Amino acid sequence: MKTFRILAISLAGLAFAGIAQAAGGAKHPHAPEGGWPFEGATGEYDLASVQRGYAVYKQVCSSCHSMKLMSYRNLGEKGGPFYDPAYPNPNDNPFVKALAADNEIVSPTPNDIGEFEMRPASPADRFRSPFANDAAARAANGGALPPDLSVITKARPGGASYVYSLLTGYPDFEMYEDRVTEANGETVYQTVIDMAKFDKLGADKPQHGPAYLIQPAAQYYNPYMAGDTKPNYLGDPRHAPPGGFLAMAPQLVPDRVEYTDGTPATVEQMAHDVAQFLAWAGDPKLKARKETGLATMVYLGILTILLWFSYKRIWRKVEH
Repeated sequence: MKTFRILAISLAGLAFAGIAQAAGGAKHPHAPEGGWPFEGATGEYDLASVQRGYAVYKQVCSSCHSMKLMSYRNLGEKGGPFYDPAYPNPNDNPFVKALAADNEIVSPTPNDIGEFEMRPASPADRFRSPFANDAAARAANGGALPPDLSVITKARPGGASYVYSLLTGYPDFEMYEDRVTEANGETVYQTVIDMAKFDKLGADKPQHGPAYLIQPAAQYYNPYMAGDTKPNYLGDPRHAPPGGFLAMAPQLVPDRVEYTDGTPATVEQMAHDVAQFLAWAGDPKLKARKETGLATMVYLGILTILLWFSYKRIWRKVEH
Protein backbone atom coordinates (compact mmCIF):
# COMPACT_ATOMS: atom_id res chain seq x y z
CA MET A 1 0.00 0.00 0.00
CA LYS A 2 2.82 2.35 0.91
CA THR A 3 4.61 1.58 -2.34
CA PHE A 4 1.45 2.27 -4.33
CA ARG A 5 1.01 5.61 -2.53
CA ILE A 6 4.58 6.67 -3.31
CA LEU A 7 4.13 5.67 -6.95
CA ALA A 8 0.86 7.64 -7.18
CA ILE A 9 2.51 10.74 -5.72
CA SER A 10 5.43 10.43 -8.16
CA LEU A 11 3.10 10.12 -11.15
CA ALA A 12 1.08 13.12 -9.97
CA GLY A 13 4.28 15.12 -9.68
CA LEU A 14 5.32 14.20 -13.20
CA ALA A 15 1.89 15.12 -14.52
CA PHE A 16 2.01 18.48 -12.76
CA ALA A 17 5.48 19.13 -14.17
CA GLY A 18 4.18 18.32 -17.64
CA ILE A 19 1.29 20.77 -17.24
CA ALA A 20 3.65 23.47 -15.97
CA GLN A 21 5.95 22.87 -18.92
CA ALA A 22 3.05 23.12 -21.36
CA ALA A 23 1.77 26.32 -19.75
CA GLY A 24 5.18 27.94 -19.46
CA GLY A 25 6.78 26.61 -22.61
CA ALA A 26 9.63 28.64 -24.03
CA LYS A 27 12.09 28.01 -26.82
CA HIS A 28 15.19 26.16 -25.73
CA PRO A 29 18.06 28.67 -25.40
CA HIS A 30 20.91 28.31 -27.85
CA ALA A 31 24.56 29.28 -27.73
CA PRO A 32 26.05 31.70 -30.27
CA GLU A 33 27.57 30.31 -33.43
CA GLY A 34 30.76 28.53 -32.45
CA GLY A 35 29.61 27.86 -28.89
CA TRP A 36 31.16 29.19 -25.69
CA PRO A 37 34.94 29.17 -25.20
CA PHE A 38 34.58 28.24 -21.51
CA GLU A 39 32.79 24.95 -22.18
CA GLY A 40 34.55 21.62 -21.99
CA ALA A 41 37.15 20.20 -19.62
CA THR A 42 39.85 22.68 -20.66
CA GLY A 43 37.71 25.63 -21.74
CA GLU A 44 38.30 29.09 -20.31
CA TYR A 45 36.83 32.56 -20.63
CA ASP A 46 37.70 34.87 -23.49
CA LEU A 47 38.89 37.72 -21.27
CA ALA A 48 38.67 40.28 -24.09
CA SER A 49 35.00 39.36 -24.45
CA VAL A 50 34.50 39.52 -20.67
CA GLN A 51 36.00 43.03 -20.68
CA ARG A 52 33.59 44.12 -23.40
CA GLY A 53 30.78 42.44 -21.49
CA TYR A 54 31.51 44.56 -18.44
CA ALA A 55 31.16 47.64 -20.65
CA VAL A 56 27.75 46.40 -21.84
CA TYR A 57 26.66 45.73 -18.26
CA LYS A 58 27.90 49.13 -17.08
CA GLN A 59 26.36 51.14 -19.92
CA VAL A 60 23.15 49.16 -20.49
CA CYS A 61 22.21 46.72 -17.75
CA SER A 62 23.33 48.52 -14.58
CA SER A 63 20.60 51.17 -14.89
CA CYS A 64 18.07 48.55 -13.74
CA HIS A 65 19.92 45.41 -12.62
CA SER A 66 22.14 45.09 -9.55
CA MET A 67 25.02 42.69 -8.92
CA LYS A 68 25.02 42.66 -5.13
CA LEU A 69 27.47 39.77 -4.77
CA MET A 70 30.19 41.45 -6.83
CA SER A 71 32.84 43.89 -5.64
CA TYR A 72 34.89 46.03 -7.99
CA ARG A 73 38.07 44.35 -6.78
CA ASN A 74 36.79 41.05 -8.22
CA LEU A 75 37.44 42.53 -11.66
CA GLY A 76 41.16 42.66 -10.86
CA GLU A 77 41.55 39.31 -9.15
CA LYS A 78 43.45 36.47 -10.82
CA GLY A 79 41.23 35.08 -13.54
CA GLY A 80 39.29 38.34 -13.72
CA PRO A 81 38.98 40.48 -16.86
CA PHE A 82 41.29 43.25 -15.61
CA TYR A 83 43.84 41.20 -13.68
CA ASP A 84 47.37 42.60 -13.78
CA PRO A 85 50.24 40.42 -12.42
CA ALA A 86 51.98 43.62 -11.32
CA TYR A 87 49.20 44.13 -8.79
CA PRO A 88 48.52 40.81 -7.02
CA ASN A 89 46.32 42.77 -4.61
CA PRO A 90 43.44 43.97 -6.81
CA ASN A 91 42.79 46.88 -4.45
CA ASP A 92 46.07 48.40 -5.70
CA ASN A 93 45.26 47.97 -9.40
CA PRO A 94 44.99 51.54 -10.79
CA PHE A 95 42.68 50.50 -13.62
CA VAL A 96 40.30 48.79 -11.21
CA LYS A 97 40.45 51.89 -9.02
CA ALA A 98 39.43 54.01 -12.01
CA LEU A 99 36.56 51.64 -12.89
CA ALA A 100 35.31 51.78 -9.31
CA ALA A 101 35.66 55.56 -9.02
CA ASP A 102 33.48 55.96 -12.10
CA ASN A 103 30.55 55.02 -9.83
CA GLU A 104 29.18 57.12 -7.00
CA ILE A 105 27.78 55.35 -3.94
CA VAL A 106 26.30 56.48 -0.65
CA SER A 107 28.86 56.70 2.13
CA PRO A 108 28.10 54.07 4.83
CA THR A 109 28.72 56.62 7.61
CA PRO A 110 27.14 60.07 8.00
CA ASN A 111 29.11 63.31 7.99
CA ASP A 112 29.43 65.73 10.88
CA ILE A 113 25.85 66.96 10.48
CA GLY A 114 24.35 63.48 10.17
CA GLU A 115 23.89 63.41 6.39
CA PHE A 116 24.92 60.56 4.12
CA GLU A 117 27.01 61.92 1.26
CA MET A 118 27.81 60.48 -2.14
CA ARG A 119 31.42 59.43 -2.75
CA PRO A 120 33.35 57.66 -5.53
CA ALA A 121 33.42 53.90 -5.04
CA SER A 122 36.63 52.09 -4.17
CA PRO A 123 37.72 48.59 -5.27
CA ALA A 124 36.53 47.22 -1.91
CA ASP A 125 32.95 48.41 -2.49
CA ARG A 126 30.15 46.29 -3.90
CA PHE A 127 28.82 47.09 -7.35
CA ARG A 128 26.55 50.12 -7.19
CA SER A 129 22.87 49.19 -7.02
CA PRO A 130 20.57 51.27 -9.24
CA PHE A 131 17.84 51.45 -6.57
CA ALA A 132 17.83 51.93 -2.82
CA ASN A 133 15.63 48.87 -2.21
CA ASP A 134 13.21 46.47 -3.89
CA ALA A 135 10.24 48.80 -3.36
CA ALA A 136 12.01 51.60 -5.23
CA ALA A 137 12.98 49.17 -7.99
CA ARG A 138 9.36 48.03 -8.43
CA ALA A 139 8.09 51.61 -8.41
CA ALA A 140 10.48 52.53 -11.22
CA ASN A 141 9.67 49.46 -13.33
CA GLY A 142 5.88 49.30 -13.29
CA GLY A 143 5.75 46.79 -10.44
CA ALA A 144 8.36 44.43 -11.90
CA LEU A 145 11.50 43.67 -9.91
CA PRO A 146 14.61 43.46 -12.11
CA PRO A 147 16.53 40.33 -11.03
CA ASP A 148 20.00 40.61 -9.57
CA LEU A 149 22.54 39.44 -12.15
CA SER A 150 25.33 38.23 -9.85
CA VAL A 151 24.57 34.54 -10.44
CA ILE A 152 21.89 34.78 -13.13
CA THR A 153 23.67 32.22 -15.33
CA LYS A 154 23.50 29.74 -12.45
CA ALA A 155 19.87 30.53 -11.64
CA ARG A 156 18.43 30.13 -15.16
CA PRO A 157 18.34 26.90 -17.20
CA GLY A 158 20.71 27.31 -20.10
CA GLY A 159 23.06 29.66 -18.26
CA ALA A 160 24.88 32.04 -20.59
CA SER A 161 22.92 30.66 -23.56
CA TYR A 162 19.68 31.79 -21.88
CA VAL A 163 20.99 35.34 -21.48
CA TYR A 164 22.25 35.40 -25.07
CA SER A 165 19.00 33.98 -26.49
CA LEU A 166 16.78 36.31 -24.47
CA LEU A 167 18.68 39.45 -25.48
CA THR A 168 18.68 38.52 -29.17
CA GLY A 169 15.21 36.95 -29.25
CA TYR A 170 12.95 40.01 -29.34
CA PRO A 171 10.91 40.63 -32.51
CA ASP A 172 12.21 43.33 -34.84
CA PHE A 173 10.56 46.72 -34.56
CA GLU A 174 9.04 46.52 -38.04
CA MET A 175 6.95 43.53 -36.94
CA TYR A 176 4.87 45.65 -34.54
CA GLU A 177 1.55 47.10 -35.69
CA ASP A 178 -0.77 49.53 -33.91
CA ARG A 179 -4.48 48.70 -34.07
CA VAL A 180 -7.57 50.61 -33.01
CA THR A 181 -10.71 48.57 -32.28
CA GLU A 182 -14.09 49.09 -30.66
CA ALA A 183 -15.11 47.04 -27.61
CA ASN A 184 -18.29 47.70 -25.60
CA GLY A 185 -18.57 51.13 -27.12
CA GLU A 186 -15.01 52.09 -26.15
CA THR A 187 -11.99 52.65 -28.34
CA VAL A 188 -9.23 50.13 -27.64
CA TYR A 189 -5.65 50.70 -28.73
CA GLN A 190 -3.56 47.58 -29.20
CA THR A 191 -0.06 46.71 -30.30
CA VAL A 192 0.11 43.43 -32.20
CA ILE A 193 2.98 41.40 -33.60
CA ASP A 194 2.70 39.62 -36.94
CA MET A 195 4.13 36.25 -35.92
CA ALA A 196 4.10 35.01 -39.53
CA LYS A 197 7.03 37.38 -40.14
CA PHE A 198 8.99 36.26 -37.06
CA ASP A 199 11.69 34.11 -38.63
CA LYS A 200 13.50 33.69 -35.30
CA LEU A 201 10.78 31.24 -34.26
CA GLY A 202 12.10 28.73 -36.78
CA ALA A 203 9.89 25.64 -36.88
CA ASP A 204 7.49 27.29 -34.39
CA LYS A 205 6.60 30.09 -36.80
CA PRO A 206 2.91 29.98 -37.85
CA GLN A 207 2.50 28.62 -41.36
CA HIS A 208 -1.15 29.25 -42.20
CA GLY A 209 -3.68 32.07 -41.77
CA PRO A 210 -3.47 35.24 -39.70
CA ALA A 211 -1.18 34.92 -36.71
CA TYR A 212 -1.15 38.04 -34.57
CA LEU A 213 -0.05 38.27 -30.96
CA ILE A 214 -1.46 41.08 -28.79
CA GLN A 215 1.27 42.61 -26.67
CA PRO A 216 0.04 43.77 -23.23
CA ALA A 217 0.77 47.31 -22.09
CA ALA A 218 4.27 47.69 -20.63
CA GLN A 219 5.04 44.05 -21.50
CA TYR A 220 7.23 42.70 -24.29
CA TYR A 221 7.08 39.36 -26.05
CA ASN A 222 10.10 37.09 -26.09
CA PRO A 223 10.06 33.42 -27.19
CA TYR A 224 12.72 32.51 -24.59
CA MET A 225 10.75 33.89 -21.64
CA ALA A 226 8.65 31.29 -19.83
CA GLY A 227 4.94 32.09 -20.04
CA ASP A 228 1.69 31.38 -21.84
CA THR A 229 0.79 33.27 -25.03
CA LYS A 230 -2.56 31.55 -25.71
CA PRO A 231 -4.76 34.31 -24.13
CA ASN A 232 -3.06 36.91 -26.34
CA TYR A 233 -2.89 34.91 -29.56
CA LEU A 234 -5.37 35.68 -32.34
CA GLY A 235 -4.51 32.59 -34.37
CA ASP A 236 -5.11 28.90 -33.74
CA PRO A 237 -4.63 28.44 -29.94
CA ARG A 238 -3.31 24.92 -30.57
CA HIS A 239 -0.33 26.51 -32.30
CA ALA A 240 0.28 29.50 -30.03
CA PRO A 241 3.90 30.69 -30.24
CA PRO A 242 6.30 29.67 -27.47
CA GLY A 243 7.49 32.07 -24.83
CA GLY A 244 5.85 34.77 -22.80
CA PHE A 245 5.99 38.43 -21.84
CA LEU A 246 8.39 40.34 -19.63
CA ALA A 247 8.68 43.91 -18.42
CA MET A 248 12.12 44.49 -19.98
CA ALA A 249 11.95 46.13 -23.39
CA PRO A 250 14.59 45.27 -26.03
CA GLN A 251 17.78 46.84 -24.75
CA LEU A 252 20.38 46.17 -27.41
CA VAL A 253 20.53 48.10 -30.66
CA PRO A 254 23.55 48.28 -32.97
CA ASP A 255 26.35 50.53 -31.70
CA ARG A 256 24.66 51.29 -28.38
CA VAL A 257 28.01 50.54 -26.73
CA GLU A 258 31.28 51.79 -28.21
CA TYR A 259 33.97 49.16 -27.78
CA THR A 260 37.42 50.58 -27.14
CA ASP A 261 39.09 47.69 -29.00
CA GLY A 262 37.22 48.49 -32.22
CA THR A 263 35.00 45.38 -32.21
CA PRO A 264 31.75 46.07 -34.11
CA ALA A 265 28.98 46.45 -31.54
CA THR A 266 26.26 44.37 -33.20
CA VAL A 267 23.32 43.11 -31.15
CA GLU A 268 24.67 39.55 -31.29
CA GLN A 269 28.18 40.66 -30.27
CA MET A 270 26.96 42.70 -27.30
CA ALA A 271 24.69 39.85 -26.17
CA HIS A 272 27.58 37.39 -26.51
CA ASP A 273 29.93 39.60 -24.50
CA VAL A 274 27.57 40.45 -21.64
CA ALA A 275 26.47 36.81 -21.38
CA GLN A 276 30.10 35.77 -21.05
CA PHE A 277 30.73 38.50 -18.46
CA LEU A 278 27.77 37.24 -16.41
CA ALA A 279 29.03 33.67 -16.78
CA TRP A 280 32.38 34.79 -15.37
CA ALA A 281 30.64 36.63 -12.52
CA GLY A 282 28.76 33.46 -11.61
CA ASP A 283 31.89 31.27 -11.73
CA PRO A 284 35.03 33.45 -11.52
CA LYS A 285 37.27 30.53 -10.43
CA LEU A 286 36.38 28.35 -13.43
CA LYS A 287 39.91 28.25 -14.88
CA ALA A 288 41.58 27.45 -11.55
CA ARG A 289 38.94 24.81 -10.80
CA LYS A 290 39.44 23.10 -14.15
CA GLU A 291 43.24 23.18 -13.82
CA THR A 292 43.00 21.64 -10.35
CA GLY A 293 40.52 19.02 -11.56
CA LEU A 294 42.69 18.07 -14.55
CA ALA A 295 45.80 17.72 -12.34
CA THR A 296 43.78 15.63 -9.88
CA MET A 297 42.57 13.31 -12.64
CA VAL A 298 46.13 12.84 -13.93
CA TYR A 299 47.32 12.08 -10.39
CA LEU A 300 44.52 9.57 -9.81
CA GLY A 301 45.25 7.92 -13.15
CA ILE A 302 48.93 7.43 -12.29
CA LEU A 303 48.00 6.23 -8.80
CA THR A 304 45.58 3.70 -10.27
CA ILE A 305 48.30 2.28 -12.55
CA LEU A 306 50.78 2.05 -9.64
CA LEU A 307 48.20 0.32 -7.43
CA TRP A 308 47.41 -2.16 -10.18
CA PHE A 309 51.05 -3.17 -10.64
CA SER A 310 51.55 -3.27 -6.86
CA TYR A 311 48.57 -5.58 -6.55
CA LYS A 312 49.92 -7.88 -9.26
CA ARG A 313 53.35 -7.87 -7.62
CA ILE A 314 52.17 -8.61 -4.09
CA TRP A 315 49.73 -11.37 -5.06
CA ARG A 316 51.72 -12.88 -7.91
CA LYS A 317 52.23 -16.26 -6.13
CA VAL A 318 48.71 -16.57 -4.81
CA GLU A 319 46.18 -18.48 -6.87
CA HIS A 320 42.75 -16.88 -7.27
